Amino acid sequence: MNIHENKLQDFSSKRQVKDKVAIITGAGSGIGRAAALLLARNGAKVCLIDLNNNRSESLEQEINQLGGESLFVDTDVSDPERVQHAIQSAVDRFGQVDIVFANAGINGILSPIEDLTAEAWDHTLTTNLKGTFLTVKYTIPHMKHNGGSIIITSSINGNRTFSGFGMSAYSTSKAGQMAFAKMAALELARYKIRVNVICPGAIQTNIGENTKKTPQVEKIKIPVNYPEGSQPLEHGPGQPEQVADLVLFLASQDSSHISGTEIFIDGVESLL
Repeated sequence: MNIHENKLQDFSSKRQVKDKVAIITGAGSGIGRAAALLLARNGAKVCLIDLNNNRSESLEQEINQLGGESLFVDTDVSDPERVQHAIQSAVDRFGQVDIVFANAGINGILSPIEDLTAEAWDHTLTTNLKGTFLTVKYTIPHMKHNGGSIIITSSINGNRTFSGFGMSAYSTSKAGQMAFAKMAALELARYKIRVNVICPGAIQTNIGENTKKTPQVEKIKIPVNYPEGSQPLEHGPGQPEQVADLVLFLASQDSSHISGTEIFIDGVESLL
């Protein structure tokens, strides 16, 4: 092997997360699924946290068939006891936690503020914001000795764009995640735990399956027209695998000096 090949190998090995243990919420589909597969292919042991469904179980089987190691735990991320149990299950199985991808979330109900029920508001904030808090809270004790990387899925909505009409609860939860991540990054720096936020734009996932829109939302819409669609870079939504590449980067030592930072991954959608 020549010197050039050695350098390439050294650079490549730097990104590896081999034998690291990753916790992923919302792992059964979309961005969570893509991240779980990519981390597993790069040697990480993966704990898949999601509500019980066939997608989560099939992902666990797929990772195991690839020769990886995974564990699926049926969990509602808004339930403190179930989140704590899931994290402990991962530690019992794999012995440690190195990477946390707090990704679970819902769009909730799209509605004008005056028509949005308190119950719908609470459900969105509890799932997205409280779920992130609980995931981080219960993993910290297992990361304090060796450090690690926490990655939170926020959104361009609530951080950079505010034209998602009817999404006041969702956008508030996403803005809250960013503030929480910055507080956590500073607090946890002494333990060499990095905390960063990814803010996707439109990504081709199935999150829309659980999104409900009230008829009243039409009354608050303001027409916004883009000459070539709303994703200028690729003229279409991004793919979960593109976000997974960013998760791998933030999970690896390639990003060892990056913490408390939000990264927008939206094909410049939010700059329009």
